[in-house]
Order: sequence, then C-alpha cells, then structure tokens
Amino acid sequence: MTDFKEISDCPITVTLEYIGGRWKTIILFVLNDRTLRFGQISVRIPAISRKVLSQQLKELVDDGLINRKKYNETPPRVEYSITEFGKSLKDVLTQMEKWGLELEKHSKDNT
Repeated sequence: MTDFKEISDCPITVTLEYIGGRWKTIILFVLNDRTLRFGQISVRIPAISRKVLSQQLKELVDDGLINRKKYNETPPRVEYSITEFGKSLKDVLTQMEKWGLELEKHSKDNT
C-alpha cells in the first residue's frame, strides 16, 4: 500500500470524484454496453428521483463517462450511452458487483 501525503494524491480519491455517490456507479452499470433513454434508465433505477437522475446524468456527461445524444424530433428524444472512457470502468463495476454478491452471501451465512 502506498502512503500519500495528501488524500487528494490518492488514486482512489480521484476515482471517487468521478463515480462517487449513491447513483453514478448504478447508472454506469445500467448503461453498460447499451443505449437507453431517460425513462428507460429511470425504470431500471426506481429509487432515484427524476431530478437526481437528471443531475447525475449531466455530471457523468460533463466528466466524459457517458454520451448524451439529442435527436431533433417531436417529441424530443435523448439517448445515453457509455463512452470509451466510461467503458474503462467495466472491470471495476464487475468487481463491485461480485463483491456485493459475496457480501450478501456472507451476510446471510452470519444470520
């Protein structure tokens, strides 16, 4: 383990600035290898409010992790997809999923 003089020098801190919080990793996981519209994302994450989902999507777009494609149609259509940069998190998200499943199993075994 490497020691860091400043917490901001820690690569984990830098990573969490991009994907930290309750919803960003879930949004990235839902978008993994597919393109979805806002409503489709919302249905897959029912616990998130539309306002927060909109805010989190904007931040992920601003950070270059997802694409937002707006079509010039009536009614308006907007689709979201993972960027190549965002795809670089696939192994991280897969490991988080595996760890979560193990944690769930571990919790059941200890009750």
